[in-house]
Amino acid sequence: MANSLHEVKARIESTKSTAQTTKTMYMVSQSKVKRAEKTYKDYQPFMKSISSMVTSIVKKAELDYSHPLMTKREVNKICYLIITSDRGLAGAYNSNIFKALDAKVLNHNSKDEFVVATIGKKGFAYVEQKGYPRIEDEPTFVRDDVMFLDVVPLAEKIIKSYLSGDIDKLVIIYNHFVNTLQQEVAEMEILPIESLDGDVLETDYIYESGIEKTLDMMLPMYIEDMIYGIILDAKTSEHASRMNSMRSASDNADEVIAKLQLLYNRARQNVITSELIDIIGGANAIGGKE
Repeated sequence: MANSLHEVKARIESTKSTAQTTKTMYMVSQSKVKRAEKTYKDYQPFMKSISSMVTSIVKKAELDYSHPLMTKREVNKICYLIITSDRGLAGAYNSNIFKALDAKVLNHNSKDEFVVATIGKKGFAYVEQKGYPRIEDEPTFVRDDVMFLDVVPLAEKIIKSYLSGDIDKLVIIYNHFVNTLQQEVAEMEILPIESLDGDVLETDYIYESGIEKTLDMMLPMYIEDMIYGIILDAKTSEHASRMNSMRSASDNADEVIAKLQLLYNRARQNVITSELIDIIGGANAIGGKE
């Protein structure tokens, strides 16, 4: 019985240590969610301005010029860009993305019809494990404080592949941040650029290098900005998912501790009762002899 008490006590201490860790991680993730959400929301006015500027240029150019990034063509190969995390302990954040990707892959008859680009170490490892064709040889890591420069190399590679005809469509699969309790898998097709939602600017600009060259410069930047904005959205979802996961882990640990503490108290009471029975029994035996 003493050994049993010792084991239960050890489990209680171990679970308390785990609960302390998960509660700390919860508070850290909670702080990161607030920062990431603010960064994402602060980026939206800039994205809206860029969209309005590009829309205005396109509207002015559409009568006599069609840019390759906006020209729809027969789709022979699709590029799926999945956005995942570099670390785990984020609940179903990554697995939901993997399920969505697998569902897309099932629609293809062969691996020649699609290629996968990944942002995040977890996504790269999954695609490598599944043997899906990849567009890059090394993972693109995404730090908690997302930097635009981290995104540019992969975005440029995707745009180059589209312009060269290696891919005909780009679909991004990511977790969209609804609120701290809800994140949902979303898909967005950004290549070719079929529609622009920005408002047309009333200001009439003079393009010294010509509208064609201006679009050659602006549209790739627009695609890069869109990918960056989606990553900010996904990163907010990642922190929220990890925060919820750590909160659930902490709650579960507290429940386990309560159950173990009850078990420990009962076991200790049994030990005390057994000792009392032995003492009383011994006293009665001595009294009987007298």
